[in-house]
Amino acid sequence: MKTRRQATILDLINEYPIETQEELLYRLKENGFNVTQATVSRDIKELRLLKSLSGDGKYRYTSISNSVIDAQSNINGFFNSSVISVKAAQNMVVIKTLAGMANAICASIDSMDLKGIIGTLAGDDTIFIVCADNNAAEKLTFDLKKHL
Repeated sequence: MKTRRQATILDLINEYPIETQEELLYRLKENGFNVTQATVSRDIKELRLLKSLSGDGKYRYTSISNSVIDAQSNINGFFNSSVISVKAAQNMVVIKTLAGMANAICASIDSMDLKGIIGTLAGDDTIFIVCADNNAAEKLTFDLKKHL
């Protein structure tokens, strides 16, 4: 069921300009999947879906490959348009974003498999990154600020 649902999600985002989880949830229900918003959220994370700017100036869900090149390209675009600040706090990096963009940016960072990162956590507009040590956090902060 999960595999079929996730395949349907990929088909839906390729067919429709889906902008929100609610819209994706609605489309899934139209296709016979009675799931919760929490399930859709987990599927988005597992599928590593991102929101990218479409030609009409709106953000929509898209899928990316797991290559570092694609991830780097996506992180550049997201950082330019969505990140408010990047700050180190000891061995952590805190990224403030526009509302609703933290998960997409965090997924891009996760897919880059950067050295020194132990784990990430995204909310609606804030990302916490735990680094191996203070030096790794400072280096990551410096590297991420280049994208602003």
